[in-house]
Amino acid sequence: MANDASTVFDLVILGGGSGGYAAALRGAQLGLDVALIEKGKVGGTCLHNGCIPTKALLHAGEIADQAREAGQFGVKATFEGIDIEAVHAYKDEVISGLYKGLQGLIASRKVHYIEGEGRLSSPTSVDVAGQRIQGRHVVLATGSVPKSLPGLEIDGNRIISSDHALKLDRVPKSAIVLGGGVIGVEFASAWKSFGTEVTIVEGLKHLVPVEDENSSKLLERAFRKRGIKFNLGTFFDKAEYTQDGVRVTLADGKTFEAEVLLVAIGRGPVSQGLGYEEAGVAMDRGYVLVDEYMQTNVPTISAVGDLAPTLQLAHVGFAEGILVAERLAGLKTVPIDYDGVPKVTYCHPEVASVGITEAKAKEIYGADKVVALKYNLAGNGKSKILKTAGEIKLVQVKDGAVVGVHMVGDRMGEQVGEAQLIYNWEALPAEVAQLIHAHPTQNEAMGEAHLALAGKPLHSHD
Repeated sequence: MANDASTVFDLVILGGGSGGYAAALRGAQLGLDVALIEKGKVGGTCLHNGCIPTKALLHAGEIADQAREAGQFGVKATFEGIDIEAVHAYKDEVISGLYKGLQGLIASRKVHYIEGEGRLSSPTSVDVAGQRIQGRHVVLATGSVPKSLPGLEIDGNRIISSDHALKLDRVPKSAIVLGGGVIGVEFASAWKSFGTEVTIVEGLKHLVPVEDENSSKLLERAFRKRGIKFNLGTFFDKAEYTQDGVRVTLADGKTFEAEVLLVAIGRGPVSQGLGYEEAGVAMDRGYVLVDEYMQTNVPTISAVGDLAPTLQLAHVGFAEGILVAERLAGLKTVPIDYDGVPKVTYCHPEVASVGITEAKAKEIYGADKVVALKYNLAGNGKSKILKTAGEIKLVQVKDGAVVGVHMVGDRMGEQVGEAQLIYNWEALPAEVAQLIHAHPTQNEAMGEAHLALAGKPLHSHD
């Protein structure tokens, strides 16, 4: 193994996804000498196999739905079908543009970029492409991959992961989606817009089960209206091939058949065989354990992104990578409040939230200390124009701050910015109520909800 002892980087980063490249860019900006190692393409899952391509598919589906429904807006249009090759070309063009921009950023910040499969060889070095890269500190950022269940083999043809679904060369006539979390409901939504008959199988009692129960119920109502079927509360037992598709059997004996089965039960960390255990890094079920500053039990090693047991969101990876770079550069850092991280599920309608659920608030503060208010989007002019239904639900500690904002409706993801300020600045309802929100906007619904919670509702009943 070649080893140039004269070159010791301040920071060696293994993995060029959201967490890794954020640490690299911020570290270089702060004057650190940074090496970034990536076996695939910089940008990782989010850019190439996750956030960006799925949202492109969802937008294509939105356009298809608008074409079908144009008549209700007085527009004469016809929907002739989905050209899946053209959809992929559009998706890939978006990815390509962002990828080139990211490559340019990496180069402009003078990050030493190494393409190859790296392996941790000591608490201060990574082996890659026949050379040993030495660093004063190592950041592990090797990300995650789609998970499956014991005995359920993903073949890439009839039984597929989200990676396969993003490159599928056809619109399936029918699909079973195993898992009703973010990945599952987003693909179910896009495929339904493309014309697929979709059934979601979720073992827990609600879709998007980590969200407030009210949001889950609103999404379930919307999916029923769209004709997306789902079976809740019974776990998967087995899958087997039929003559032209897949049959799924649940624990209660119920069966479903479709052309394809999408396994969307979440993502697991990429950590096996990479030298982490040998270097003494503490782990749990494949995740690298970290403290609130993303530091592992080995002083010279940190871990960020999906590899750590924190929220699997690209923007969380960005924040964790920045935190580590700033800590190593000697800046004062503040731990991330993960409850204060905005979450958006980009199905139709969208589900967005910041803060804690009503159930969690009652658990923390006591049922008699929690106030919840729902503002129906039926009272919002712009939502009426868009013909979207849904609600904004606020969760407040009695006579105190708003500790949860939960939203369902088209474009609600675009309202989550103000919601995170409300939560993270511990705003009182009266403080938000005195702010003037533009009319007519969907953002105005946020103001109206706080007016109501402050005891002075305008376009809503007492």
